[in-house]
Amino acid sequence: MINGRTDPEEHVSHFNQRMAVHSKSKSLLCKVFQSSLEPVAMRWFDGLREGSINFFKELTREFRARFMTYSRVPRLLDSLLSMAMWEVETLKTYSDKYWEIFNEIDRDFDDVAIRTFKVGLPTKHDLRNSLTRKPVRSVRRLMDRIDEYKRVEEDQQ
Repeated sequence: MINGRTDPEEHVSHFNQRMAVHSKSKSLLCKVFQSSLEPVAMRWFDGLREGSINFFKELTREFRARFMTYSRVPRLLDSLLSMAMWEVETLKTYSDKYWEIFNEIDRDFDDVAIRTFKVGLPTKHDLRNSLTRKPVRSVRRLMDRIDEYKRVEEDQQ
């Protein structure tokens, strides 16, 4: 549901996915669209002049324009480059923060992601040593290796 703080592109995309079986009926999409809105966006929708929207494409264009200030700004690669694991931080906490930021970056930087994750670990961390001795070539493999070390860390607590 769009609440005035949600990215309008994501909202329209989710709405279209949920309504895919009805995509041929554009008038139905226009009528049902309002049911996906929360109060802030509903006030906007209710304030539209009658007859001002003729097509679903127009409705979504107007919706995106009205709520564009809520659009998600993709993170820059620099966000990853500045990350480091704190001394008191667990591997789980560090990796959770890392992957959250990684997923907000729009381009494919797997090689940089692998290196920056490793460099962000303390120099004496067992996982860092493992990644130095046996480097991984994909983010999937990195995640698998992290999971192994998180289990070990949890077992030691």
